[in-house]
Amino acid sequence: MDAKLKECLTHCLSCYQVCIEAVRHCLEQGGRHAEAEHVVTLLDCAEICRTSADLMLRSSAVHAHTCRACAEICQRCAESCSALGDDAEMMRCADECRRCAESCREMASHA
Repeated sequence: MDAKLKECLTHCLSCYQVCIEAVRHCLEQGGRHAEAEHVVTLLDCAEICRTSADLMLRSSAVHAHTCRACAEICQRCAESCSALGDDAEMMRCADECRRCAESCREMASHA
């Protein structure tokens, strides 16, 4: 496994974890945090990150396709989290999603 793939895998697994943690935080916060569209975006992001990581671990020939989708969904999730203002947990999630999106874009372009 080359260094870029390992880095992308690490970002995907970390983003998965942060998004799942953010769902709980959002549900506890209620209000705008718990709106269906935002929670679904977090769950979509977590799932595509998990799937991308799984395909990279298995050296699947199609991992570039999931990485491309992952980059787009992570970017959307980052925007959704950022829109919630100065909530530290949402900013943590947005930052993690941006890192993952960048890594996945790079992975998809080199595969």
